[in-house]
Amino acid sequence: MKICRQIAVSALSLSLMLAACGAKTLTPKDEYNLWLKDLKTEMSERGISEKTLKKAFAKDYYHESPEVVKIDRKQPEFQYTSTDYLNRVITKKRVNEARQRHKELKPLLNKLEKKYGVQSEYIISFWAIETNFGRNFGNYEVIEVLTTLSYDRRRPKFFREQLFQALQIMDKWDISPEQMQGSWAGAMGHFQFMPGTFNAYAVDANEDGKIDIWHSFEDAAASAANYLSSIGWQKGEPWGVTVTLPWNFDFTETGRQKSKTIAEWQKIGIKSADGRKLNLPLDAKASIIIPEGKKGRAYLIMDNFRIIMKWNRSENYALAIGTLADYIKSDKAWQPATKDPAVRLKTDDIMKIQAFINKLGWFELKEDGQLGSQTRAAIQKIQKEARLPADGYPDYRLLQKINKYNPEIGFAVPVQPRKANKK
Repeated sequence: MKICRQIAVSALSLSLMLAACGAKTLTPKDEYNLWLKDLKTEMSERGISEKTLKKAFAKDYYHESPEVVKIDRKQPEFQYTSTDYLNRVITKKRVNEARQRHKELKPLLNKLEKKYGVQSEYIISFWAIETNFGRNFGNYEVIEVLTTLSYDRRRPKFFREQLFQALQIMDKWDISPEQMQGSWAGAMGHFQFMPGTFNAYAVDANEDGKIDIWHSFEDAAASAANYLSSIGWQKGEPWGVTVTLPWNFDFTETGRQKSKTIAEWQKIGIKSADGRKLNLPLDAKASIIIPEGKKGRAYLIMDNFRIIMKWNRSENYALAIGTLADYIKSDKAWQPATKDPAVRLKTDDIMKIQAFINKLGWFELKEDGQLGSQTRAAIQKIQKEARLPADGYPDYRLLQKINKYNPEIGFAVPVQPRKANKK
C-alpha cells in the first residue's frame, strides 16, 4: 500500500496505478476524483490556502461530455479561411462603432499611448474583437472551465498552470468563484486576460486600490497596453500591409520564419496592394504570408504582427486585429474581404496529407486537420518534391499527387514502356 500511495495520480497515469495496486477498475468519475485529489495537493504545496481550495472546489465540476472541451476543438480562428474569418469579425457595423468609441475615449487612449507606446487604434481593435466592446465577457466560471480543461488531455499542462494562477487571484483578492466570470477557456474581463497574464501585467490604472478588469475600462485598457508593451510592442510601427507579388515570385520565401528587409522585398518586386512602393522603413525586417495560398491575398507582416500572435496564436486573429486597427485610424470606407478563388480542402483531406507526411518520416505533425505553421512548412517541402508551387497551401493537385505516390520513384511519373513498332 505504501508503494501505491507513492504513485503520482493523474488522468494519464491512473490505469498504470490501478494495475500496479491490483485495484478494481474505477468509473470515469472515480478516476476524476483521484485526479482532483492530486490536483488539490499540488495547489496546496504551491501555496494556495486551504480556505481558497475549499471555496474553489465546493462544487462538483465533473462532466462526462464537457462543453468547453468541444469548443476547444473547434476554435473559429483556426476553422475558417482568412477571408471568411475577416468577414465574420470585421463588419461595417463594428468598424463604425470602433471609430466612434475611439473618438469618445481619445483622452484616456492618448494617455495610455504616451505611457506604454501602443497606438490607440490597436487598443480599441483588441477590445472590439475580444468582447464586442465589453458586451461579452463570457458567462463561464473561470475555476470550473480551467479545472475541466486541466483534466482534458489536449493541453493539461497549460490549463493546470492557469488554474493555479486563477487560485492565486482568489487568494489575493478574496473573491468567490462566482465572481470570476470569463470565457470557455478561462479568459477574463474587457480584454480577455488569462489568469497568468492578469497576475503578470494587470495594473490599477485608476488607483482605487484594486485591479478590476471587468468593471473598470481604465484598468482593463491600461493592463492591455502594459501587456503589449512588455512583450515587445514596437511603438508607432504598423502590423503590416497587403501586398502584390511579382509573377515569378518564389513561394518558398513565404512564412513567418523567413524574413528580409523592406528594401530586399522591394528589390524582387513586392509592392503595396495599389501597386506603389512600400511606404515602410527600408531597413525594417518583414515576412510574407499567404494564408490562403498563391491564389489568395499576400501580406507583408512586421514585428507587431508577431506580438499580436503572442496574444492569440492564430494568423487569422492577427490579421483581423491589424485590419480593424487600420480602419479605425483611416477614413477608408469599409468593404468585405474578397472571396478567395482557391478551393479550401476539407479537414479530413488535410488530416490525410498530415498522415502521409508523417509516414514519410520527414516531420512529426499532429494529425488534426489544422493548417498550423509546422504543417504548412511540411507541405511546402512536399510541394517542392512534387514539383508544385511551394506556397504551403494544400490543394487538390497535391492530394492527387499524394494518391498516386510511388515509394520507389517518389512523385515522378513512371516511364511507360516503349511500344513495339508495327511492321
